Amino acid sequence: MDDFSSRRRQRFISEPYFKWLSGFHAEAVEEWSRILPANGTDAQKRAGAASFRAESRFERLLLQYTAGEPIGQMRDELDGIVADYEQFAKWQGVAFERPDWPAFRLSELGEYERAMQLIGLCFLLHRQDLLPRIAALQDPLYRGRDALYEDLLDYGLDGRLDVDTWFHESYRDCINSMYGDSDDESLADLNSYLEKWYASVSGVAWHDSHLDLSERKGLYFGYWAIEAAALAYLLELDDTSLREHIVYPKDLVDFARSFRENAPRQTPPAGPVTVRTGQVCPETGIWKAQGHNVPGVLIKQGDAMPDVFAPDRSGAHRPQPAVWEFERKA
Repeated sequence: MDDFSSRRRQRFISEPYFKWLSGFHAEAVEEWSRILPANGTDAQKRAGAASFRAESRFERLLLQYTAGEPIGQMRDELDGIVADYEQFAKWQGVAFERPDWPAFRLSELGEYERAMQLIGLCFLLHRQDLLPRIAALQDPLYRGRDALYEDLLDYGLDGRLDVDTWFHESYRDCINSMYGDSDDESLADLNSYLEKWYASVSGVAWHDSHLDLSERKGLYFGYWAIEAAALAYLLELDDTSLREHIVYPKDLVDFARSFRENAPRQTPPAGPVTVRTGQVCPETGIWKAQGHNVPGVLIKQGDAMPDVFAPDRSGAHRPQPAVWEFERKA
């Protein structure tokens, strides 16, 4: 068995497919960072580009996990994902004259699952700092309307609401697991949820995508019930029985537990503030791309850090990822 086969986390993925699709998503993020779709109003085009970037970033992250890549490096990638969903919601709101337009329509099963996965990843990757931004995207339209959404956020945010309604019946066992009278009851609910999870998402575009790993499709990035793993972690359950399910991302739970116990987040050392392309700008000002002899760029707080337009090794000018260093206030 080769190294890739031994480290991959689901047996469906192959190394050639992983290399092709991860490269495809990286190119898509780069492309939609510098161009807009051809059709629609300016706001619609900007929303479309942001949606393409967000989807590619998110699916590439799950693809990396599926292929057995190190989990620690995925923590920083959540910044770019959330930033792109923020841009998508912003421009969709402009296009439809609806300032409450969400990043995810929770009534749609595929978007609901992605929202729950993203919230779950914030806990499993110890990025609870992103939860207020996710809530800000969804709350104007969905606050108090779905039990799983509210209950998951309640583990990281104060002031969430207690509701007993939800959008999708297939998540009932997941919701019930938080209200079990014992750990055994919670585990029974999660085991039931995991047994039915794959069949319950049969209507989404990527269902059964492992059956065709050709470049004609490219929809498979892994099947993962991340919200169930997040609950097992948050409820501090002995998840031995859950690990029998192929869709249970046990390595994410192990990472969450070991990070909490052995690798607490350290206070950043004093020195220049640096942020990578795709991460969120922490302060409005002039930012300089390290290692590039180009002028500084004005970037606003909350925006995604851009690529730098500079010569590559061949001398051709093109957008490239960069490490940005804060130079001065605007």
